[in-house]
Amino acid sequence: MSSVDTTIRLISAGAIAGETCSPELAKGPWEFDLAPAPSYGPGSSMSDVIPTGSPRQGQLPEVYRTASADELDARIRAAKDALGDRVVVLGHFYQRDEVVRYADFVGDSYQLANAALARPEAEAIVFCGVHFMAETADILSAADQSVILPNLAAGCSMADMADIDSVLECWEQLEARYGTEPDAEGRVPVIPVTYMNSSAALKGFCGEHGGIVCTSSNAATVLEWAFARGQRVLFFPDQHLGRNTAKAMGVPLENMPMWNPRKPLGGNDDATLDAARVILWHGFCSVHKRFTVDQIDRARAEHPGVRVLVHPECPMPVVDAADGAGSTDYIGKAIAAATEPTTFAIGTEINMVNRLAQQYPQHEIFSLDPVVCPCSTMYRIHPGYLAWVLEALVRGEVINRITVDAAVAAPARVALDRMLAARPGQAAERVIGD
Repeated sequence: MSSVDTTIRLISAGAIAGETCSPELAKGPWEFDLAPAPSYGPGSSMSDVIPTGSPRQGQLPEVYRTASADELDARIRAAKDALGDRVVVLGHFYQRDEVVRYADFVGDSYQLANAALARPEAEAIVFCGVHFMAETADILSAADQSVILPNLAAGCSMADMADIDSVLECWEQLEARYGTEPDAEGRVPVIPVTYMNSSAALKGFCGEHGGIVCTSSNAATVLEWAFARGQRVLFFPDQHLGRNTAKAMGVPLENMPMWNPRKPLGGNDDATLDAARVILWHGFCSVHKRFTVDQIDRARAEHPGVRVLVHPECPMPVVDAADGAGSTDYIGKAIAAATEPTTFAIGTEINMVNRLAQQYPQHEIFSLDPVVCPCSTMYRIHPGYLAWVLEALVRGEVINRITVDAAVAAPARVALDRMLAARPGQAAERVIGD
């Protein structure tokens, strides 16, 4: 089976049948680094509006842009051999195969947050993921460790949907509405919960205001933690993870209003906010927004007995129609646990789906979305950038270092430590029929 990158190139060349969401996916990511206007790049987030001042990547040196796959492979392996334990490479599940093959750890954001702590002897952590993940690694790593993001343009459109100024304004309005005094049980009016897919500034905000960070692996555990300490939760930036998790825990939909930062009181009235248990931010993941109930219906019609597994960042109707919903780690474990040949239709990023299909050939595994459309920002990482930063380390140079100011890192570390202590339990995933 071909990698997603190879499949995209073959489709673009007309060599195989198929459809991609953009013909520009076949280009090298460096072709977008110096575009007049910044963008997330081709892929699932290409229509999202990128904030002014978002990090941009300078031009990748020509030697890395023109090198063949074999040349880059030799350079990366030679650099890793030369560096030895001085470097650790982390790779997210959504990275292209051509990058993941060099990772010392592969996982979801929760697992990689822990992996960043597992190699204290490494002088450099090369994070093949996106910007907020590298920030988190910098916060959790030792002061003498450098965290490197191979392409600075690898951001996250979901994370950008909640900025610190908008959240502070929201918080002021909520404090004016609810006050700040705890109730008779000692619970404060609001506990802020930010998804891992958010800036260091928002993690710091949560640390300063009694809040916590969550991932898709431990969102239910984190919400239980928050409800024990607060009368209600402000959950940002992903509305779908918040809604799906709280609904599975028994919170009625009418008690989960949306907060639109562009409207007074987030577009709500006083009565709605008074009844709120979870206030959801108006944010979403453009990868998981692509999955639909129609796709699930089609999969069931064409593959009788198919098992549909989706990520909880998918819209609620999709999660409700699936057989199981959970983190990327959950999806992988559910497939690994299948003892008989099974057909799986998966609703998460295509690189992970393709990798699972390669890893478990006894099963038929395919994406719910027939259009090949990877995460725009994960796709900005390419072996050329990895070779560039690794060879710089061999020369003693640190390129593309990600650093979080100490004033932000300290409270963010508090919120992250609370997250790392919140171990996922059975409530963290929903499985139907198991």
